[in-house]
Amino acid sequence: MASRREFEVTVYTSPGPTCGTFSRLWLSLIGSQGETPPITVNEGERHLVSGSVCPVRVQANRPLGHVVLVRLRLEIQPNLPNLDWHCSRVEVCRLTEGPGSGPEDPEIQVFLCNRWLQTADGDVELRSGKLCLLQDETEEKLKQQRVRELQRQQKLIRWRVFVDGTPQCIALDNLSELGPNLNYKHKSPVSNTHYLKGFNTRAEAWKSFTEFEMVFSHSGNENSVARFVHAHWTEDWYFGYQCLNGCNPLLLHQIRTLPPNLSVTSDTLQPFLPEGSSLHRELQKGNLYLLDYAVLDDIPTNMINGKQSYMSAPLCLLHLNQQGQLVPIAIQLQQSPGPQNPVFLPSDSRCDWLLAKMWVHCADFQCHQLISHYLKTHMMGELVCVATLRQLPQLLMPHVRTSPQINFGARVSLLAPDGVFDKAVGCGLEALPILLSRSSKRMSYRSLCVPDDLSDRGVDKLPQSYYAEDALRVWNALHRFVVSWVDLYYSGDHEVQQDSELQQWLSELNTHGFIHNSSFPQVFLSKAEVSKFITMIIYSCSALHAAVNFSQLDFALWMPNCPSSMMRSPPKAKGTVTEDDITSFLPDVNVTLRVLTSLTVLSQPAVDFVPLCHYREPVFRDGAHRRLVEEVQAELEVISNDISKRNSQLELPYPYLCPRRIDNSVAI
Repeated sequence: MASRREFEVTVYTSPGPTCGTFSRLWLSLIGSQGETPPITVNEGERHLVSGSVCPVRVQANRPLGHVVLVRLRLEIQPNLPNLDWHCSRVEVCRLTEGPGSGPEDPEIQVFLCNRWLQTADGDVELRSGKLCLLQDETEEKLKQQRVRELQRQQKLIRWRVFVDGTPQCIALDNLSELGPNLNYKHKSPVSNTHYLKGFNTRAEAWKSFTEFEMVFSHSGNENSVARFVHAHWTEDWYFGYQCLNGCNPLLLHQIRTLPPNLSVTSDTLQPFLPEGSSLHRELQKGNLYLLDYAVLDDIPTNMINGKQSYMSAPLCLLHLNQQGQLVPIAIQLQQSPGPQNPVFLPSDSRCDWLLAKMWVHCADFQCHQLISHYLKTHMMGELVCVATLRQLPQLLMPHVRTSPQINFGARVSLLAPDGVFDKAVGCGLEALPILLSRSSKRMSYRSLCVPDDLSDRGVDKLPQSYYAEDALRVWNALHRFVVSWVDLYYSGDHEVQQDSELQQWLSELNTHGFIHNSSFPQVFLSKAEVSKFITMIIYSCSALHAAVNFSQLDFALWMPNCPSSMMRSPPKAKGTVTEDDITSFLPDVNVTLRVLTSLTVLSQPAVDFVPLCHYREPVFRDGAHRRLVEEVQAELEVISNDISKRNSQLELPYPYLCPRRIDNSVAI
C-alpha cells in the first residue's frame, strides 16, 4: 500500500482594505504525476479577510510527483455578497514523503498570484519557480498550462477597430468588462479650476487682449512656465525654443533642400540670414529647419458654437542664427503655393507675423493632441497591452496595463460627441479619424526610437535642446536595463528566433497595429532587436507620455500661444489684419475655458503614481531581477539629480523628463 503524502498549504490574502471575500475557496495541488481532489480552504474559523493567512492540510493518497501547479476556484456562498478576492500567494510545504518525492523537491514552494480572482474565472492555476521561455519548460503540464492560459486570455481579450488604419484597441462596451485586474483607481490631486468656471454661457469672441490678461491673472499667474510664456510668446526666439522644448518637441526637422511647395527664394530669405552667407550655404551647414503640417492638408473643419472654424496646414522655415537661437524666417499657411497663399516674413507688419505664428501654433495643437500624445503614447500603450495579454507572459504589463482603462475613458468622453474635441477643437470628430489614419501610415519605427529620431531630425546637437538631451539619457538608461533583462532569458540570438510566444506577440502587434507600415520589425532575429523594441515601448508609455502630457497646460494657459481652433479663415493677403482683429481669430470665451479646464485635469500627475522603473510586482523583487531594477533606479536617480542641477541654473527649466517625475505607464 502506497504511503500517504501530506502538505501544509498556506493561502495569503493581500492586505488591502477590500481584498477579502465571502466566497468559498477550493484548492487542489497538481503534480507531475497526478493531482489532489479539491478541498475547501476557508471553513470554520478560517476566513479570507484582508491580510489573512489561512493554513490548510492537503493529503495525496495517490502518486503526485513534484507539485507544479496550485489550482484555485472561488464559489459563491448562499446569501452572501459575491466579492472579488485579491490573492497574494500560496505556499506549499511537504510534511511527509512518499513515492515520487525526491531531494530536488523544495521544502517550501511559493506560488505567486498577486491579482484579483472572481467566481466567474472558474479554475485558476498558479505556478511556482522562475519565469522561463516556453522551450525551456521541463514539465509537460507547465507547457500545457501556459498554452491554456493564453487561449483563455485570447477568448476574454479581443480586438476592436477604433479608426481604420490605426493601432487597434480592446473590445469593450463598458469598463466593468475589463475586470478588476485592468481597472485602476488613481488618486488625482485637486485641480484648481476655480477661475475657469462660470464662462459656459459666453459663446462669443474675446473682446480684447485685456480680457485675456484679466482671466490669466487669476488662472495662470501662479504657474511659472505660463508666466514666462505670457511674457515672451510673441518673440521669435521663444517660438523656436518651443519647437525644441515645448509640449510637442517631435515635429521639427533639419533640411538640406527647401521643400518645392514652399514659395520662397534666396533673395526673399537673404535679409534674415547672416551677413556674407547665403541660403545655399546655410542649407549646407545644416542651419535650416522645417515644421511641416502636411498631415492637416484638406481635413474637414469643425463647427464650434454653431460657427465654422478654420484650419491651415502650414510650412514654417526656421534658422539657427549666430546667437544659437532657432528663429522662424518664413511661414506659408497652406501647402499649395499661389497668389492667395502668401509667405509671411519677420519683416512684415507685427500683426501679420504674429498671426502667422499663431496659425502654426493652432496646427501644432491638433498634431500634438492627436499624434504626439494620443497616437504615439496612448494608442501605442493599449496596442501593446492587448497583444501582451493575448500572447506573452506579462513582464511588460507594469508599463502598459493602465492604457485600456484610460483610453476607453477618452473614447467615451474627450473623443466622443459632446466631448471637448467635438465642442472645442478645430479638427473635430469628422477630421479625427482622417488625421489618425494619415499619421499612422506616416509613423515610422525609427521615429519612435529616440536615438534614431533625434539623429534623423537633426536636433540631437542643437543648443538648448533640453528634450533631446534628457530623452537620450533616459532612453540609454532604459536600454541598458532592457538589454540586461533580455540576457537573463536568452543566451543567444537563436533562442530569440525559436521563441514562439515572442514571435507571435510581434506578429499580433504588426497585424493589429502597424498594418500599413513595413518599417517595424516583422520578425525578431536577435537579442539586440528585441531589446531596442522593448525599450521603445517602455519609453513611449512612460517618458514620452510625461513629456507631451504633463507639459501641455503650462504652454496653453496663455491661450493665444496655443489656440485649439481658429474662427476666421487664414489671411489670403498681407496687411489686412490689425491688432484689434487678432482676438476675433481665437476660440470663443467658453471654448477657451473648456479646453483649459480639460488640460488642467489631464496635466496633473496622480498622487499615487509609480515612478519610472519602480515595480510593485513580486517578480521584480527576486534575485537577478532585483539587482537589475536597483541598478536602473540608481542610474535614473543620477539623471534626475543632474537635470535638477541644470534646471536650477536656467531661467526657464525643462523638468518634464526628470525620471523621478515620470510615471511608469501612461497615467492619464
